[in-house]
Amino acid sequence: MADFKRKVNKLDIDQAEKTKLIAQATDALKAAVKPSYSKLINYLEQLEKRADERDGAWKFPDGDDFYNTMLARTTTTDLTAKEIHEIGLAEVARIHDEMREIKDKVGFKGDLKAFMEFMKTDKQFYLPNNDEGKELYLTQAKDLIDNMKSRLDELFIVKPKADMIVKRVEAFREKAAGKAFYQQPAPDGSRPGIYYANLYDMEAMPTYQMEALAYHEGIPGHHMQIAIAQELEGVPKFRKFGGYTAYIEGWGLYSELVPKEMGLYEDPYSDFGRLSMELWRACRLVVDTGIHAMKWTRQEGIDYYINNTPNAASDGVKMVERHIVMPSQATSYKIGMLKILELRESARQELGDKFDIRQFHDVVLKNGPVPLNVLERFVADWVASKKA
Repeated sequence: MADFKRKVNKLDIDQAEKTKLIAQATDALKAAVKPSYSKLINYLEQLEKRADERDGAWKFPDGDDFYNTMLARTTTTDLTAKEIHEIGLAEVARIHDEMREIKDKVGFKGDLKAFMEFMKTDKQFYLPNNDEGKELYLTQAKDLIDNMKSRLDELFIVKPKADMIVKRVEAFREKAAGKAFYQQPAPDGSRPGIYYANLYDMEAMPTYQMEALAYHEGIPGHHMQIAIAQELEGVPKFRKFGGYTAYIEGWGLYSELVPKEMGLYEDPYSDFGRLSMELWRACRLVVDTGIHAMKWTRQEGIDYYINNTPNAASDGVKMVERHIVMPSQATSYKIGMLKILELRESARQELGDKFDIRQFHDVVLKNGPVPLNVLERFVADWVASKKA
């Protein structure tokens, strides 16, 4: 109400009209909003009395069918909970092995768990939590983006018209916002795409993750995919501005890997950062299916994150609570990445010398966000046309 009054009082209208508007808003709050909230609160209080400590979808009637339906909707594949769980376990093991290689490369004495603790706590990986440190983070992130911009011709034929900038999350929302995210450009070209870095707490932004975050949220990640999609011509708006998380976040996670294949991540600690972010997404496959299909407890899920990743325990708590209330949602990222990689390698095998990574990326991006099974058909059609 206070916000509404402030806005009304700034309007260029007479006082009587202002008074009338404020009276109408007051009536709406009392007659509609407050009773609705009271009804919701009463319902939640009754629901709380029925709640128990079993957190998975399996506990409900037809819970297994419900969860598998949610997985199909989220991943846009026909993978079962058991298959996704096994994929997650295999990916966690592979990534752990690659992390051990980095541990040995930098000469760290100790096991992988000790190395993860070192990466999490050593001061060399954190910039000062002051204005100078935050400005340095933004400068370094911008340098990474600018370097990648200069190499886009190696990866893409079609590129977005819209530019992209790096920006700090504003003070008014940084405490509640995520650590990094992308805001798409204005369709009319009046605003560029923005990679937002949340610098509220510099201890949450280790420098070894800076490179992978910039590639995921910026270029060649979400900016390339989302900005190109909304600039497409001859497709309906839902194809430009809609989304399938497995496709969008699958591309984002895939975009963390592509720079590695281009010879970037020269600092082994940055490569560890890339792997730590991929590891987090792989663990999601294990824990989400563990809770909803294999009767894991909340604490078992939290412990899995604590024991297998370098992230803070509080990250594990938040992620498990997300799994509980959003069954299947967090499985989409890694499944999407793996499908894009699978399609790329299949096309490479089929086409041999005719395979062009730039053309492949065009096929992935030129139709806007699509279900993964539709993307598979697009890639198959492209391979067939190249072979013909």
